[in-house]
Amino acid sequence: MNIGRNPLIEAAAQGTLPEWAVVGPGRRAHMERVSQLLGGWADALGLSEWDQCRWRAAGFLHDALREVAPDVLRAEVRDVHSSLPGPILHGPAVAERLRLQGVLDEELLLALTYHTVGHASLGPLGRALYAADFLEPGRDFMPEWREGLRARMPAGLDGVMHDIVAARIRHVVDRSLDLLPDTVEFWNVLVKE
Repeated sequence: MNIGRNPLIEAAAQGTLPEWAVVGPGRRAHMERVSQLLGGWADALGLSEWDQCRWRAAGFLHDALREVAPDVLRAEVRDVHSSLPGPILHGPAVAERLRLQGVLDEELLLALTYHTVGHASLGPLGRALYAADFLEPGRDFMPEWREGLRARMPAGLDGVMHDIVAARIRHVVDRSLDLLPDTVEFWNVLVKE
């Protein structure tokens, strides 16, 4: 049995969220679209049945706490994440709740933790989740550009990641906001590959 295997992950891959998830209809639709993208990419890459399950589950789980107040989530996350801006605490909080419920799949937990900001240690699942969350077809900004990026997936993941991270950094810089160190490190890893 795979050490990362857990009934919560298997259920999430089918769209059944943990009892602690707080998800409205719009958020649920977004999560379904992300899961569908990830499942399609995992299948196209010829991943094992279990890995396809993990990828679909990541799509359903990544925003399971997005609608919870940041002050509530801040109390639940590990110290290393407690200083993150409120709108991105949901990823680390989801990972922490899953960890407490026996999920041992570190690649999946990292993917969920850093799906919003990126991280230098993200593997294929984490990078695919980062991309799918940005590219899902229900988002209405820059639809033609994003459609072009989706068309390059999953074979072009590395180039697509470069384009997405560059766009997100430009967005932050254009608004004179702080760049998070994890995002900068993620960018630096991508440009060295």
